[in-house]
Amino acid sequence: GGLDRATRAVGLPSLCEPAKIVGVDTGTQSGTNGDGCAVRVRGLVKRYGDLVAVDGIDFEVRPGACLGVLGPNGAGKTTTIEILEGLKPPDGGSVEVLGRSWNESPREIQERIGVQLQETEFQDKLTVFELLRMFRSFYLHGSDIESVVRTIGLQEKRNARVKTLSGGQKQRLSIGCALLNEPEILFLDEPTSGLDPQARRRLWEVVESFKSGGGTVVLTTHYMEEAERLADDLIILDHGRVIARGSPAPISTSLPRLSSTRSRASGPCATRARRSRSRSWTHRA
Repeated sequence: GGLDRATRAVGLPSLCEPAKIVGVDTGTQSGTNGDGCAVRVRGLVKRYGDLVAVDGIDFEVRPGACLGVLGPNGAGKTTTIEILEGLKPPDGGSVEVLGRSWNESPREIQERIGVQLQETEFQDKLTVFELLRMFRSFYLHGSDIESVVRTIGLQEKRNARVKTLSGGQKQRLSIGCALLNEPEILFLDEPTSGLDPQARRRLWEVVESFKSGGGTVVLTTHYMEEAERLADDLIILDHGRVIARGSPAPISTSLPRLSSTRSRASGPCATRARRSRSRSWTHRA
């Protein structure tokens, strides 16, 4: 349809083209499905009444890679990642995480993934160490708590109550909780939203440390700079559909043309609204 034509117009792979898995011995790597994917999504649909929040999307995540999911508010990013995390059931399509489905192996998947939600409310009277110890108790196996404290850079706040932490420190603590079970995949939903540039970069370092150890990451974000720094592969969602996919660099250079292609079909008022919204999710942090 029109969205697939827009994808081709900016020189990116079509939504209908199969993804290429590079450098993976398919079917032999632990924790993947038969195609060598850490995550495989086919025809994913989610509805809220008459609203179609996710509209038949397909994508894969390569083991050891970071997939960035970029798009404006209401594009379907959070709904998509929450389905991958097992927090919401899909209304159509299929999802495989580490070669397993949520219907058949929920506990096994939970033990092998880490999740950082867009909004997290912690018990604010606990200390950083006490909170991490509590979350660590939820898993059969996992990391040493002190090593996680070091990884997220909160050594000086180890015995501080959660309510005394800054926004950036709380976000790093949230990722620390997601790392306690030594996950194979880390799901991050807009982890740096609302943070100042310094706090954002410190959190990026935590994610890069996880990736350097061979971890797989699925990241939703509003920031192209964040996608360019962390993501190996990128998809752009709008109105619940994939409108572009590829590596971050070519998508970054093609975004103005992609936005223009989409806007021309919608009239002058819609064009102004699109331009305004485009700035909110393509600007650099």
